[in-house]
Amino acid sequence: MANVGETIYTTLEMSIAVACCLGNALVVWAVRTSVSLRQPTFCFIGSLAVADFLVGAVAVPLAVLVDGRFEMSFYGCVFISCVVIVLTQASVYSLLAIAVDRYLRVYIPLRYKEKVKLKHSWVIIAACWVAATLLGFIPMFGWNNHGSLTPSNSTSIVCQFLTVIPMSYLVNFTFLSCHLPSMMIMMVLYCCIFCMISQQLRGGVAKATKSSAYYIKEQKLACSLALVLALFAACWLPLHVMNTVEFYSQGSRVPHEAFYVGILLSHANSAVNPVVYAFKVPKIKEAYQRALRKLLPCQAEEQKDQSTPMATMNASSQANSTAKSGTVLP
Repeated sequence: MANVGETIYTTLEMSIAVACCLGNALVVWAVRTSVSLRQPTFCFIGSLAVADFLVGAVAVPLAVLVDGRFEMSFYGCVFISCVVIVLTQASVYSLLAIAVDRYLRVYIPLRYKEKVKLKHSWVIIAACWVAATLLGFIPMFGWNNHGSLTPSNSTSIVCQFLTVIPMSYLVNFTFLSCHLPSMMIMMVLYCCIFCMISQQLRGGVAKATKSSAYYIKEQKLACSLALVLALFAACWLPLHVMNTVEFYSQGSRVPHEAFYVGILLSHANSAVNPVVYAFKVPKIKEAYQRALRKLLPCQAEEQKDQSTPMATMNASSQANSTAKSGTVLP
């Protein structure tokens, strides 16, 4: 890129990184400290927030690093590139775990509450991260571009992502074999969730007040989480589609600048999720408010001081009116 374009790209990446770190740190704090959020679904949301936080703290700086700015060993560059892939895989599997969890809550609500415990969710989260790590580090074990480099360039190279990671791995494995099937499964699960909830609300099963309230609550949360999935697909599919077109056309069909826009869009997805939670998930919104009250104690004290004189005035007025009427309030 030209110097001006490179400066703009780096500035935008750093802004996205800061937003990712701040927003997702708040989500992790909310899930960690709030008793009302100690449920399997919110544990999976916490796992997704950790992945998004690491995108801002680790992946974005590394993405800038592997943009041809520094020279390093070949496998050092491969390792850095694999870390970026691992965090994307972890996000996909966290979203998949959320979709499966919501499906089970609607499909077998009674058995779900009896059988699914918090410890099970932590096991699933660990499995998601292990799977993401194993699949993301496959290039370290041979599926890389080392064989295509000249002997003089095989030891020390100017580190660029596509110099070391083959497009066949990104397209045929990461996108077509991992991400696309996972997103299709999640879409089918959410369609099933909404169909089952609609049937329950229209039928006689959910006529009781408690049952109806349960399914309405599940519908609202499912809508919010489906929005998170839709945003993930909207932010990541452009980059995947451009990679696929570039790989199968065997030529430079996609403008170079378009790839940078796709990269920025994919990273921006990690900064969007906390905003969605704030507006769409009441329990997380309440946790945000508690966190902000703790972070801004001066403002809380000021509001308290302003409310105290008003309460005193109201109490005095009430006492005076009581004395005048000669009535004793219970």
